[in-house]
Amino acid sequence: MLLKIVICVLVGYLCGNISNGYLVGKLHHIDIRDYGSGNAGATNALRALGKKAGLLVFLGDFLKVYIPAILVHYVLFAGEDYASLLCEITGFAGVLGHNYPFWLHFKGGKGISSTGGAMIATDWHLALFIPVFVAIVAITKYVSVGSMFVVVLYPVFIALTKKGCAYYVPMVIIAALFTVSGVFTHRANIKRLLNGTERKIYQKIEIPTNTQEVKENEPCEEK
Repeated sequence: MLLKIVICVLVGYLCGNISNGYLVGKLHHIDIRDYGSGNAGATNALRALGKKAGLLVFLGDFLKVYIPAILVHYVLFAGEDYASLLCEITGFAGVLGHNYPFWLHFKGGKGISSTGGAMIATDWHLALFIPVFVAIVAITKYVSVGSMFVVVLYPVFIALTKKGCAYYVPMVIIAALFTVSGVFTHRANIKRLLNGTERKIYQKIEIPTNTQEVKENEPCEEK
């Protein structure tokens, strides 16, 4: 079991290292981490490069965690009582890979799109969190609020729905780690929300036409 966990952690982390925000930024001849919040995530790509880039980064960040986690859950260990646990471990390692990619000096995104992939791979019912997230963002205009709300709900969902699982306690603990990670990466957003300076979703980042100009580095929330 320990060897399986180690393999899942390594695979999840390496897949999470695929930094779609950074790669899409490079296609536009910029390092996305030099603009806005400084994170290589979907919201920063949306603000700096537009809707198509934001959607592309979101899908990439979601799938790079969802695919390995779903393979662990329903292919490699299908039918095993620990399949859900290994899926969750793979997903969490993927989020860490996204947030702290070794090849980018551990400077990545905030892991919310990747967390969504991990959650839905663990239990498809968690796809219901998507409209919840969308509704909260639509009402508040803050991506960070919707993001933190969802990660806080995740361990509650696991605690209420997985009571019969053989590895119930470890699953709740790992779900709680998703919450800790999500809130931690949004700590600057929390301060700005309290100060009333958090950027709303429709506020864009201006990219200088001459990339040699001084680059903006204004704070904003990041998925």
